Amino acid sequence: MEKVTIRPIQPSDNKHIARIIREVLTEFKANKPGTAYFDTSLDELHTVFIFPDAAYWVIEQDGNIIGGAGIYPTNGLPPHYCELVKLYLLPTARGKGLGKQLIQQCFDAARQNGFTHMYLETMPELTSAIPLYEKMGFTYLQQALGASGHFGCSVWMSKEL
Repeated sequence: MEKVTIRPIQPSDNKHIARIIREVLTEFKANKPGTAYFDTSLDELHTVFIFPDAAYWVIEQDGNIIGGAGIYPTNGLPPHYCELVKLYLLPTARGKGLGKQLIQQCFDAARQNGFTHMYLETMPELTSAIPLYEKMGFTYLQQALGASGHFGCSVWMSKEL
């Protein structure tokens, strides 16, 4: 496997990661209302993740961004919960353990920030993500937590950190 780097998002990464997120959602036919595809902040993720206890990392290979993931203290979540957000990888980056590395980065940062649980929302269309979440120890919930605004998501999971 080629050398990859996981690093905090920079302002110059905004357009690249927004493009990746939209491309992946389109690839899986999940580019519908109520998903990250239509988030008004998608083109300014660096600014979004300046928020306290929030963080976003991009994964870079040979100077090119190939994916990213972050944590965010989403409004309405129970105390000490954060949300795993915007985990997306280009097709060429999948199946190499990079998603697992990004999630582990998020687990570590969440623990350092005092979170005890991680929550996520996804869609059945994202068929390669759900098995990864299961392998990483997430379990299914019966309903959404918090107020992410992603009414297009119908799969909810959490994990004790």
